[in-house]
Order: sequence, then structure tokens, then C-alpha cells
Amino acid sequence: MAEGPSNAPDYESAIAGSPETVAEFVETKPSGMKRVQHALHQTPSLVPLIVLLMSLVVFGLLLGSKFFSPFALTLILQQVAIVGIVGAAQSVVILTAGIDLSVGAIMVLSSVVMGQFTFRYGLPVEVAVGAGLLCGAFFGYLNGWLVAVMKLPPFIVTLGMWQIVLATNFLYSANETIRSQDIAEQAPLLQFFGNTFKIGADEAGRGGATFTYGVIFMVALIVVLAYVLRETAWGRHVYAVGDDPEAAELSGVQVRRTLISVYVLSGLICAFAGWALIGRIGSVSPTSGQLANIESITAVVIGGISLFGGRGSIMGMLFGALIVGVFTLGLRLLGADAQWTFLLIGLLIIAAVAVDQWIRKVSS
Repeated sequence: MAEGPSNAPDYESAIAGSPETVAEFVETKPSGMKRVQHALHQTPSLVPLIVLLMSLVVFGLLLGSKFFSPFALTLILQQVAIVGIVGAAQSVVILTAGIDLSVGAIMVLSSVVMGQFTFRYGLPVEVAVGAGLLCGAFFGYLNGWLVAVMKLPPFIVTLGMWQIVLATNFLYSANETIRSQDIAEQAPLLQFFGNTFKIGADEAGRGGATFTYGVIFMVALIVVLAYVLRETAWGRHVYAVGDDPEAAELSGVQVRRTLISVYVLSGLICAFAGWALIGRIGSVSPTSGQLANIESITAVVIGGISLFGGRGSIMGMLFGALIVGVFTLGLRLLGADAQWTFLLIGLLIIAAVAVDQWIRKVSS
């Protein structure tokens, strides 16, 4: 039986007549502004570094050798040493999308504990310093436990802890100040970070740059933290928790342990800042350093660390602290009213947050 003609379509002829080109993605070159945005996203500390260099150039042109002298430049470092150390403590917390409003109070209470253990209880100064460091780590642990385990907002936890530690400070010290002369005679180790040495001075000790051990400690601390945050698993966990804690948990990061360790480290660094504070002012005063929390947040924000967590460099915080120091000293040498310093710093804070929002839109 003969088969009829096939009605099936001729696929081969249809394919032969089809175009041989395949789908292609059209790549467009990013504009100059886009490249700048992506560069800032990759290197958040670039903005504060540029602002720092520009401020140095401007004040250098206005003041000349008066500003660019070794004494003036090292004086800036001495002035920002305490803010830089406390800012390092604040930075590791903000990188986890938190905030610590109690850093200044923990710093002062730790210094008071060091002084009271030495002069009230007559303990060796080494034991007193250790007790002060433990005090800072303990209150940091309390903050971390309340945030990580009890799931309370960091802002509320540290706001309450700020008041608790502040009240404890005044009650424990009875508002008494331990004089600088007594410390120098009986416990000079408490003033260790205030000791100075010169580089580049002549035989008579004139000229050159004057550094304190507090400045050296600040720089060493920031360098070590920068390495740890960038090169170690713990540092990557800190960034992961700040970027997305749920995703970090799913990827195997122990979020609770990471958060608690961050707050303990922050409290310990604040205790070291309290030790450095004694060296800076010479005495143990329960009323000193009350604005350290605000100053540390200022350095962090101007330094390009995102308040939303997960992005930023601790080196940027150092640049932010130095910017504040440069503006403060420069305007003072120009004879300007001190309120201009606060006005310009306020503008820098708002500008830094605006730039951060702009960069975040590009990254998304």
C-alpha cells in the first residue's frame, strides 16, 4: 500500500534559512561618575583621605610654617590619640550594624578603677591596671550579651549602659580626683601613655617632633585591627554579620559569638583608652572624657564607615579623627571662634552620611 505525501514541516530547510547569529549582550562603558562611585564603594576610606589631604593643604597655605612645623603636626596626633583609640572600639561595633553609646563612660570608669585600686586599696599598680582592663571587658560583655542573646537593639542597650556606667563611675569615685603629683610619685605606670620622646631634636633637645606612647599605641592598635579585620576569618565574620546576619548564620557564621566578642573587644579597647586618658591629662578624674562617645562616632562617620554595617575601613576612622584634629588646630591658629569648628564638623558629618547613601545606591 503506497504512502501518501508527508505533511510534516521541513525543519531542516527552516533551520537553514534562519540567521546564524546568536544573542549578544551589549556592554556599555560606565560613565566617569559611575567609576568614581564604584571606586569609593571598593575603598570607603578614600573620601576621608582626600578631605584630610585637602585640609592640610588649605591650612598649610593659610598658616605656612606655623602649621607645618613638626610640633604642630605631632600636637594633632596627641590631641586625637584618645579619640582614635575609642574610635577603634566604636568602629568594630558599627561594622556589625550596631552602635555603642557607652564607650566614653566605660573608658572613664576603667581609669577610675585603676586609680582607686592603687590609692584606695593599696594594690600594686600592675594589678590595678589589670582590674581596669577587666572592668572594661566586663561591661563590653554585658552589652554583647544583651544585644546577641536577648536580641535587644544596640542603641537602647548601650544608651542604658551609658547611664548605668556613668552613675557607677560617680558613686564609686565619690567625685574625687586623684592628683597628677600623687600619681607621678606613687604610681607612674598609670601615666605611662603620657610619657614623651622626641625624634629629630638637636643635642640640646630643641626642635624635632614630640610623640607620646599613647600616640604609638593608637597607631599600633589601628594597624593590628586593620590586619585582623581584613585578613582573618573573625574579621570577615564581623563584616558578614554587619552586612546580613541571617545570611551569615546560614553560611555557618556563629553570629552570637561574633557579636559578643566584638563588644568584649570594644570594652577592652575602651579600658586601654582609660589608661591612655590618665597619661593624657595626668590625673584620674571621674568627670573627664564625657564626650568621647560622640567624638568617636564623629570620627567613624567622617571616616567613611557605614552606619548600616558591613562596609568601611578602620583606617578611615583614623583619617576622620585626624580631620577633626586638623580643623580644630588650624582654626585655633587662625584665631577663629571655636564654634566654627563645630559648625564645619557638623557639615562634614552630614556630607559623609550623604556620600555613604550615594555609594550604597550604586552598590545595589
